[in-house]
Amino acid sequence: MRSMSSDATTVDGNRLWRELDALAQFSEAPAPAVTRVVFSDVDRRAREYVKALCREALLEIREDAVGNTFARWPGTDPVLPAVATGSHIDAIPNAGIFDGTVGVLGAIEAFRALRRSGFDPRRSLELIVFTSEEPTRFGVGCLGSRLMCSGLDPDITDNMKDRDGRALAEIRADAGFTGPLSSVALKKDRYAAFVELHIEQGPILETRGLDIGVVTAIAAPASLRVHIEGEGGHAGAVLMPDRRDAFLAAAEVALAVEAAARGTGSIDSVGTVGVCEVFPGAINSVPSQATLGVDVRDIEGARRDAALAAIRKACEEIAARRRVSIVIETINADAPCQCAPAIIEAIAAAAAARGLRAASLISRAYHDSLFMSRVAPTGMIFIPCRGGVSHRPDEYASPDAIARGVAVLADTLAALASG
Repeated sequence: MRSMSSDATTVDGNRLWRELDALAQFSEAPAPAVTRVVFSDVDRRAREYVKALCREALLEIREDAVGNTFARWPGTDPVLPAVATGSHIDAIPNAGIFDGTVGVLGAIEAFRALRRSGFDPRRSLELIVFTSEEPTRFGVGCLGSRLMCSGLDPDITDNMKDRDGRALAEIRADAGFTGPLSSVALKKDRYAAFVELHIEQGPILETRGLDIGVVTAIAAPASLRVHIEGEGGHAGAVLMPDRRDAFLAAAEVALAVEAAARGTGSIDSVGTVGVCEVFPGAINSVPSQATLGVDVRDIEGARRDAALAAIRKACEEIAARRRVSIVIETINADAPCQCAPAIIEAIAAAAAARGLRAASLISRAYHDSLFMSRVAPTGMIFIPCRGGVSHRPDEYASPDAIARGVAVLADTLAALASG
């Protein structure tokens, strides 16, 4: 089955599946992998494809200075704050088809399904295609939504550089997006609600045989860059008692990150060291410098911050004992969010009305919804993905699962837009 029906609203799952496949062809990597870095040529062409679908769906399109795209279905009372939905279409290198795109193309199909049913929204409905949810090009995730909620300094952000040394200001201008980044910020009353449809990126729904995850909270990351400086030398000539090995200190820091996350006593605390750069990087040279990229997450900000404090304390002890210098740079420390009770209830009611198996979940990955929650009541709908796999070419959500998620999204939007 590739459609999902109720008495009034029917999702065309076959069409949506074809559109997801068509969007996946805009890629710098051969199928089944998808690589679509923000403002690249394939990203620009993918944006045009999505905008063409929006125009075909009779939606009014506008774009802001950083390329966030808005496609609106005007309501009968357009003065009221709108109800929004959406996600992203950029993809990290060697990614899959469904991350972000289900929430974009699925929203377009939700709008089409509601139109076919004869629904006439009181509040305007709006799709948002967020710019650069992935941190691939500029090192900052959720770039567009952070700017929308005034979570970044516009001047500093415009001067951020990619790996080729090109500033965001130059790159976005080349892509056709001009004007001050300060204009991207949203007014607090623009949206009455925001709902994002997304693959779970975890195994819980599939393992428990559930159709829908009703997200109640979104974990937020703190990202650190840890710089360690010791003293290099010849691997044969520097004796062990005299060593100030930067990499061995880094290894202890990495273990301290794991210990801090485990030490909270909560399954929702996680710590990851995903980057380790060693200088000079020669097999016969004692490392003189090391840099770690650290990610610590939790759905409770205080508990997350306690883990960060434990990491800092451990770094002080390691630096003194190993006679190295350790400097910790905080890249970001975002606050977690609790989803809005009214939206949680609307999603749960929509799933129940269709006889779907649903359960409350937290999102351990963060999304644009995390930042939209700062400007509007927010909720998320999860659908199962095979094996919980994401950010890989074998990422997969079935046509049936996608159709069910879009149907719940359509019914949720209809309920929220009628109020």
